[in-house]
Amino acid sequence: MNFKLLIAAIITSIIYFHQRVEAETRPIIVFFGDSITAGYGLSLDEAYPALIQRRIDNLGLNFIVKNAGVSGDTTAAGLRRLNWVMKEEPAIFVLALGANDGLRGIDLNETRSNLIKMVESVAAKYPNAKIVIAGMELPVNLGKEYREQFREIFPFVVRSKKGTSFIPFLLEAVAGIRELNQADGIHPNQQGQALIAQTVWKTLGGLLVSKAKEPLESDVLKLIR
Repeated sequence: MNFKLLIAAIITSIIYFHQRVEAETRPIIVFFGDSITAGYGLSLDEAYPALIQRRIDNLGLNFIVKNAGVSGDTTAAGLRRLNWVMKEEPAIFVLALGANDGLRGIDLNETRSNLIKMVESVAAKYPNAKIVIAGMELPVNLGKEYREQFREIFPFVVRSKKGTSFIPFLLEAVAGIRELNQADGIHPNQQGQALIAQTVWKTLGGLLVSKAKEPLESDVLKLIR
């Protein structure tokens, strides 16, 4: 082999190895949810986790987002696949499940129990991970009492584990607004997903500061907050 080509190959291999190791050591943010997280009806690049990643990159922050959203998932389904998703340690774990339970009329005690089990499982395996619960609400046609009981599940789960952060309503300013949803009236369109990303960032931004491996410059801190 030509000596120059050999040197180039070695240099390329070193650069690739460095990039791979750097990617593997970046703190991970896992978004564990259903069709809202998966970006149903849109490309993955248009779903709110990808928009969060874009904002992180623009700020020069060293985090990588993993979208673990599966359309149609209930809390029971999430509990079954949790161990598979949790093979890598997350710095931040955002739990955004429960909406399909409510829409299907699944027993609220089961939903609450499944969410608590997932929080406990993540905390037990990765005690340094920051856990975020994303709250959900149900359409008005499901009845006031049932909707209120469902809404209270999420703050209850937050209170069950000290240090858990809370996004009161993932679809804040998006749910029920025709212009921000697809034709089914349930799943957010591009504009809706962008607003979800803003809602999530209000809680996530402060956690990024606490989980950053290196101190952040003051101008970056201002942009995050």
